[in-house]
Amino acid sequence: MRMHVSVKVADLESNLTFYKAFFGAEPTKVKANYAKFELSEPPLHFSMVTRSKGEGRGVLDHFGIQVDGTEAVLAARERLKAAGLTPVDEMGTTCCYAVSDKVWFHDPEGNAWEIFYTKADSEFESAEDPAVQGMCCAPEAPMLIGLEELK
Repeated sequence: MRMHVSVKVADLESNLTFYKAFFGAEPTKVKANYAKFELSEPPLHFSMVTRSKGEGRGVLDHFGIQVDGTEAVLAARERLKAAGLTPVDEMGTTCCYAVSDKVWFHDPEGNAWEIFYTKADSEFESAEDPAVQGMCCAPEAPMLIGLEELK
């Protein structure tokens, strides 16, 4: 498993310069509106997506856990579903220039978490409309449950 963090950035180039120095590594993928680092030390899958001009200064896009196969995605889905969480399935989806099997959950604060397995690279950002940018990643949060309901 590898932790995944996706942040929104206003200027991809300046952030690439910073994170190359910060991680001491080169990104594994760079597009006009997206970049990612897949680090082994620490085990981290870190991505950046450009935000629209009117989107404000919020930087968090979503969190996730990258796993080694679809079976691990499905096992996590069943474990979390049994705990009362509501999954959003995206199997075989194209998002963030990759084809992945993934399942999404939202924490009580509305933060999106994905558990995903990357099956292949893609030249397109999203399956919905390859010409439209910014259409993939975290789905809208469903009605959230409180922490007391998780106990």
